[in-house]
Amino acid sequence: MKTELVDVNDTRKTLTVEIPSGEVDAAIDRVARQYGKSAKIPGFRPGKIPPKVVRQRYRSQILHDVAHDLIPRAVDAALGERGVEPVDTPDIRDVVVEEGKALTFTAAFDVLPPFDPGDFSTIQLRRAKVDLDEQAVPAALERLRERAARFEPVEAGAVAGDGHTLILDLSRTAAGKDGTPGETDHHQQVSIEMGGQANPPGFDAEVAGLAVGETRAFTLTYPEDYAVAELAGGQVSYTVTLKEIRQRVVPALDDEFAKDVGDFASLEALRERVQSDLTTEATEAAERELRADMLKQLAQRLPFAVPDSLIDREIDRRVEEFARRLMEQRIDPRTTNIDWAAFRDGQKGPATEAVGSALVLDEVSRREQLTVTEAELEAELDRYAQQTGRTPAAVRAQLERDGGVGRLQTGIRREKAVTFVLGKAQILDA
Repeated sequence: MKTELVDVNDTRKTLTVEIPSGEVDAAIDRVARQYGKSAKIPGFRPGKIPPKVVRQRYRSQILHDVAHDLIPRAVDAALGERGVEPVDTPDIRDVVVEEGKALTFTAAFDVLPPFDPGDFSTIQLRRAKVDLDEQAVPAALERLRERAARFEPVEAGAVAGDGHTLILDLSRTAAGKDGTPGETDHHQQVSIEMGGQANPPGFDAEVAGLAVGETRAFTLTYPEDYAVAELAGGQVSYTVTLKEIRQRVVPALDDEFAKDVGDFASLEALRERVQSDLTTEATEAAERELRADMLKQLAQRLPFAVPDSLIDREIDRRVEEFARRLMEQRIDPRTTNIDWAAFRDGQKGPATEAVGSALVLDEVSRREQLTVTEAELEAELDRYAQQTGRTPAAVRAQLERDGGVGRLQTGIRREKAVTFVLGKAQILDA
């Protein structure tokens, strides 16, 4: 077998391979015999078809199978001889396979050359000061009050007005562009918040002053520029019956509220917990910012361009992750108005930086011989199991089926490399 390895650049390589005709013809004979055992050709008994006829009838399939059999083994052998390890499956091109001739092809792939990431003590980082705004705790307590709000019936004799939530039975008839009434929709126990942005234009004014049990009919004319195209410029007739009036009641900020929110003896205890949580969040945000700055500086230390294959893989991962989040929100990624080509293009810069920093961390792991113990792997499996509500054994079994244990170990090693680099860097407090 003849091979030639060509350096396109620091990371991109091409391997030209020529497999001798004798090896190719032997493979063709072997595959042709396999086809002959199961082939069905009119005029011949199964298993008795002449090899020449089999080769003529199934020529393209036989040559295809021969190429798929010989090429991967030839690539592995050639790369093994040279001690070259691609970062991804080689891209096979220019395949020429014919009976009586050598099989030739070209394999293009990326490699990662060894490099020195440099002296980490020259990395300068600044940790943001954790200083809560004086309104942070009161604002957080107010948000807790708002979330704890209840909707309670108003006093007898009240009429619909600002700040009320109305429970209505509602009938609605939309007129066509020519004024012809369409079908009537009937809805029961509809909840309408007075002043709500989603309310039809003019609806609040028509139902204001209604008393429980009262029915009112009215017609609304929608603006020409209304957001819902089929209603824009049209008229809709409504008949509503008010069933109930409720009012949103926010609890008082006192000791009883603190007890209702959680296991707090007093409002002061709740306030201290909120302040502690906000401080923790701010501290974690400062650490994330510090880490992001460090990773950005590491990516800049890569002495060669990040291989395109790794960038594409990272972009694919980000697109899949984004699509998964859409589906979790019950949004079909295929029916959105997202320009996926533009989205991918926008991810190229962040993906390049992310891959670059990961490559430097991997080099740190190799140089510093950072390894993952079984205890560390088990601890990470336990943490993930707690997050997902599954057993560690079930998590491990799934990862082993999906080939994810190696990725998990890589993640742990990179975290160790992050800790190592941070331990060497100059960290200044703001």
